[in-house]
Amino acid sequence: MKTILSFLRIALLSFILLLAAFSQREHTWVAIGDSITYLNDHPSETGNRITKGYMTLVQQQVPGLHVINQGHNGWTAGRIADSIHNLGLVKADLYTIFLGTNDWWRGRPLGSFADYKNNSGNATVNGSFRIIINKLKALNPDAQIILITPMPRVDFVYINNPKNNAWGSYRDKEGQHLEQFANAIKAIGRAEGIRVVDLYHEKKLAHKNLVRFKRLKDPQTAGAYRNYSYPDFIGVPFNPDTDEYPYPLDAVAMTYDGLHPSDKGYEVIAGKLLPLIRKSIQ
Repeated sequence: MKTILSFLRIALLSFILLLAAFSQREHTWVAIGDSITYLNDHPSETGNRITKGYMTLVQQQVPGLHVINQGHNGWTAGRIADSIHNLGLVKADLYTIFLGTNDWWRGRPLGSFADYKNNSGNATVNGSFRIIINKLKALNPDAQIILITPMPRVDFVYINNPKNNAWGSYRDKEGQHLEQFANAIKAIGRAEGIRVVDLYHEKKLAHKNLVRFKRLKDPQTAGAYRNYSYPDFIGVPFNPDTDEYPYPLDAVAMTYDGLHPSDKGYEVIAGKLLPLIRKSIQ
């Protein structure tokens, strides 16, 4: 009799565990961002240089996690804030906000934390973040929010149109440094008690690790191509009309074009984000 009872207890426990596994509550994650988020679902627009973005990598490790991609190619936090009521954002358990690099490049004023605190409007990046966060809290006051700072960038050259190019965050734009944008986002996180993934200060994503080299014509050797590592390529001319694309496949490191993450770069981002998401939805 004792043997039968023990067997029944084990069988019952196994059934309960199996039922719990199948009835695991699903969670919805809305990822708000720019092209780094958008490309998760559009690898063909990278010349198929990526296979899985950070959202897919996280989702594969978290059963029951449903992901909605609200990444918008080329958008700033200002444009997200301006369009916040027209994006079709839905109530979710978790929101991430991964913005700022386009604001920096386009010279949008960062403003001060007072712009965030006082809800001063969309004239500054701090004000933009307040508008975005207010909307998310209105959709679900109980939702978890995670902020992701911009990552460093070196010279960006768009793989589908080399005329679209930009220098890296090793120098300022309109008197502002990208690090200031990252620090402002961290300050918002501290004030709101919101978790922050600080990619800007992640050593694996340091400027020197973003590309293996930039292939450019050497002005000292009558235009023969040379592979320049960081920071040696800074200031070496690139002509999109006549020069070869400067980031061939063997130049790919943490990014494939100086700005957008490669598979390795996305793995770093996912690795930083995964434990925070697990804590947020447990």
